[in-house]
Amino acid sequence: MEGVEKIEHVHGHHVDPVVEYQSLKFGMWLFIATELLLFGGLFAAYTIFRAKFPEMFAEQHLELNKPLGALNTAVLILSSLTMALGVTSIQRGKPKRLALFLLLTILLGLAFGVNKYFEYSAKFHHHIYPGTSIFFSLYFTMTGLHMLHVFAGMALLTTMLVLTLRGRFSDKYYTPVEVSGLYWHLVDLIWIYLFPLLYLIA
Repeated sequence: MEGVEKIEHVHGHHVDPVVEYQSLKFGMWLFIATELLLFGGLFAAYTIFRAKFPEMFAEQHLELNKPLGALNTAVLILSSLTMALGVTSIQRGKPKRLALFLLLTILLGLAFGVNKYFEYSAKFHHHIYPGTSIFFSLYFTMTGLHMLHVFAGMALLTTMLVLTLRGRFSDKYYTPVEVSGLYWHLVDLIWIYLFPLLYLIA
């Protein structure tokens, strides 16, 4: 009870920490399920059109920058590692290390966005836009939607970083950090599927 009272005093609320943890985790898993349905529909559309127009997909995917796509894949995988290390740090009562790993994760997300900007710019320079073809319509829709999720994740992690610097989290209370980590891992997982589907068509 003493630990619970301390958490309630520090964070200014009177919600049972166990109930809060379960509610936030359930809410995030429910959100993840809806996101998987959203991208699942896009993956299904991709599969149907690729089967219908195999030559188009095989030819036009060559316009994509595979090295840059591979670099972005490595960047996001590394960001998942830094996010996981951040959660582990706060579980062990090390908020300063959490702040460091959150900052690294945000910077890696920013690096992903910068790389995507250069990739999109190259496409526009060569007059390749959404609507150019079915393949590029799917490419811009899927990667653009994913990029929006990256931006949302960066905003969420920035909030977690600010709260960490204000001393809001400890080894007794870190649920928002863990839930934010789940979201970031979802963003990374989606890209791991997008990269081979779009860039590595055989």
